[in-house]
Amino acid sequence: MTALPYAVDAESPLREAELETLRTQYEKEGDMAGIQTKFNYAWGLIKSNARRDQQLGVQLLSEIFRVSPDRRRECLYYLALANYKLGNYGEARRYNDLLLDKEPANHQAADLRRLVDDKVTKEGLMGVAIISGVAIAAGVVGGILFRGKRR
Repeated sequence: MTALPYAVDAESPLREAELETLRTQYEKEGDMAGIQTKFNYAWGLIKSNARRDQQLGVQLLSEIFRVSPDRRRECLYYLALANYKLGNYGEARRYNDLLLDKEPANHQAADLRRLVDDKVTKEGLMGVAIISGVAIAAGVVGGILFRGKRR
């Protein structure tokens, strides 16, 4: 069983030349691309800061997950990681929970779970703050309008 990288490792994208090397190898193999070549390219795409690359990485990993049972563990982690980076926190949690069900002591998956939970909490609080701000602004405007009509 190979060790999975920690979630923060995915935050540092490959240099463009490195990603291009993976892309060239994948395209060279074409329809006959091996699982490892496809996986390496998907990994590079997920590390990218470009949303389109990350989405293609998810697509490739989903294909590998379907056809290669021996790579499912790695795919679950990277699908969770990619969805986290894309802001799809429900999907990230779903994939990560599947991995944690199989490997409850997996430190990398536990680390990613904390990141997802923190992000959901932070964005939830941000949403509450925005809604509260809108409600306060509406109250102020309503008060001004109501006061203006009374005069």
